[in-house]
Amino acid sequence: MSFLKIKKAWDQIPSSQVTPEDSYVNRRRFFKQLGFTGMGLPLVAGCTEEIEEPGGSTGPYRQVPRFWVQQWEVLFPAAANARFKTERGVTDEKITTGYNNFYEFTTTKQRVKDMVEGFEVSPWKVEIKGAIEKTGSYDLDDLIRMGQIEGRLYHLRCVEAWSANVPWTGYPLSQRIEQLNPSSDARFVPFVTILRPDQMPGQAGLQAYSWPYYEALSMEEAMNELTLLTFGVYGHPFNKQCGAPVRMVMPWKYGFKSIKSIVLIEFTKRRPRTFWSDASDEYGFWANANPRFDHSRWSQATEVFLNTNQRVPTQLYNGYQDFVGHLYPEDDRQYFY
Repeated sequence: MSFLKIKKAWDQIPSSQVTPEDSYVNRRRFFKQLGFTGMGLPLVAGCTEEIEEPGGSTGPYRQVPRFWVQQWEVLFPAAANARFKTERGVTDEKITTGYNNFYEFTTTKQRVKDMVEGFEVSPWKVEIKGAIEKTGSYDLDDLIRMGQIEGRLYHLRCVEAWSANVPWTGYPLSQRIEQLNPSSDARFVPFVTILRPDQMPGQAGLQAYSWPYYEALSMEEAMNELTLLTFGVYGHPFNKQCGAPVRMVMPWKYGFKSIKSIVLIEFTKRRPRTFWSDASDEYGFWANANPRFDHSRWSQATEVFLNTNQRVPTQLYNGYQDFVGHLYPEDDRQYFY
């Protein structure tokens, strides 16, 4: 299909709303400040740290993670794909890394960043199985090299009616699926998050939920060019609170569909169950953003944009109608909850 050109509203964005380019482009300074000088980088444990630049000033990478960096200097930051831009500028990294829905740790968004230090993200494996020819268990370092990673600036919209503009790093999931040779029975793609209640206190404390977290896409959604298997944010590997070390991002859907800390990807014939549709009748399988269809307890017509804390109109499919509108009947409510 052909796509309409996205409106260039970013051309008029005030400079005060845009993250400085070197905060996610200068890869050499990033790794030197982490104490690495080239290839053959060791595996390092830890969470985040403030980086001091020459002259004593606090640099743009004050929130960068210092874990599981292994021979990735040539990968981060990845070149940005200029096709994917958003209105209203990039959300400041400090906001994005300090306001996280990650119930595996806590339901309080501002506290997640303070509870992830004991979460171990290395070593990490992702099992891929089901109706495909090439099943197996993949090390993270292998998985990240199985596609052409790039930077994409996406508009993230939460079902709770807040939003942010986030620069992700990853590659289209379709690149990996094509390598796996799926059969005609591969109609849906379920994902599962890791289960570690000893490291993720929300899994231990929130016993009303059916842990581990599980989500799913249709095969058509999984193959869509927007669907990003994601390994980093703001030009560096993930902070733990953002879904380390690998998550999904589907920008036309409400954020709870973008499952974090993935350990299983499966291909099935039957539509699988999903975490929030099992937990509450307020959520369905599809979860596509549409301002016309309200949540049962609040309006979805507007959202609070975290850059400014101002309320702005919600767009159909979160602004990505040209990419995914052909997948759904627009007037059928079931495709939005």
